[in-house]
Amino acid sequence: MKTQMRISIFAAVLLLAFSAASASAAGVRGDRKKNDPQEPLTIKGKVVDAETGSPLIFASVAVKESNVAIVTNIDGEFTLKIFEPQNAKNIEVTFLGYKNKLLPLSELKDNGYKNVISLEPAPIPIKEIVVKPLDPDEIMRKAIGFVSKNYESVPNLMTAFYRETIRKNRTYVSIGEAVVEIFKAPYNSDVRYDGARIYKGRKSSDVEKMDTVLFKLQGGPISVLQLDIAKNTESILTMDAMDYYNYSLSGVIEIDNKPHYVIDFLQKPSVDMPLFMGSFYIEMETYAITEAEFGFNLSNKEEAASIFIRKKPIGMEVTPELATYRAKYREQDGKWYFAYSRAEVKFKVNWKKKLFNTYYTTMSEIAVTDRTAEEVIKFAGKEKLRYTDVFSEKVSAFADPKFWGDYNVIEPDQSIESAIRKLSRKLKFSDRDDLEK
Repeated sequence: MKTQMRISIFAAVLLLAFSAASASAAGVRGDRKKNDPQEPLTIKGKVVDAETGSPLIFASVAVKESNVAIVTNIDGEFTLKIFEPQNAKNIEVTFLGYKNKLLPLSELKDNGYKNVISLEPAPIPIKEIVVKPLDPDEIMRKAIGFVSKNYESVPNLMTAFYRETIRKNRTYVSIGEAVVEIFKAPYNSDVRYDGARIYKGRKSSDVEKMDTVLFKLQGGPISVLQLDIAKNTESILTMDAMDYYNYSLSGVIEIDNKPHYVIDFLQKPSVDMPLFMGSFYIEMETYAITEAEFGFNLSNKEEAASIFIRKKPIGMEVTPELATYRAKYREQDGKWYFAYSRAEVKFKVNWKKKLFNTYYTTMSEIAVTDRTAEEVIKFAGKEKLRYTDVFSEKVSAFADPKFWGDYNVIEPDQSIESAIRKLSRKLKFSDRDDLEK
């Protein structure tokens, strides 16, 4: 069935390969050093709820006058590096359900000072929704029909930061990061395939804690780019796909100072194959999908496992326990651009001869930090990452705390930061032992 095939491809955003091989460190392909004559202005901060002080996770922090942007981590923290600060006047912070905050750069402190930015909740007046259609199926049809109008019609070259992690129970056993370049094809073209290549990357892993089984996360940045559902619509956002889902209007919320419908979706009880469930956030005026939060239906564990797992050792039973996804877009000059995506999948691993189960959790995320529509050239085939590539095999091990230099990256949360220090120390000791031998 054609629909079945498309759904399987989309669901394999986190396709895992299991093998008993040990990790190998490969050099970074295309690692170059930019010669930037000017030091960037570096702004550090934390975005919180004005009423409770709770951190706001995955809030967007952008330079209002440019394409430079980043997202907050799970502690609500961010670091934003701004080149040509003379052309940047304001920082704009946005978050689902909160009022935008525009802050003059002159009011923010730099040199490592952590600015605390508070956002106010944004209630939606009833009058905003009275004159709008409230039929969720009609809202979805409009959102699907307006994709070519709402999203970019020319190719873009994007700079992005990618991170992937693997945890065994609560311990990080693998962390990989990279600055990548993305060729973003137009949304209304027959040739809509995006490409990505590594500009600079690093990784660290603790193979000893893998129970001699090495998890390989396949696809890397290419896989999370698939979460751009406005482009990769086949399994979730087409008129045909609507036949497989029930939709409901669960509320109205403000994002980026604009009222949005919140459309929940769930596969119909009559549909046997595992599909998705979650929420679309659809801007009322344009019907643009500006955010999406969804998960994969794992009620049929056996069928779900066949989609996620490429291969595994004999005697191992692997069951997907959780699969959640997120995608965000940023509006500029009337068009919406892919800005961020994240995938998290949790697996239960059981060996037939072992008493206790082990849980592995994989996370991968990508945040667009800059883009341009000028002089965009499609990547050569040999430069592009492929869906079959294992990201951790494409980058080298790291221990240098100044590795990223002037690049914009997602701030590591406290647990990842601690894991990086531990894995880096272990790497240094391992290198020293090799030298002594």
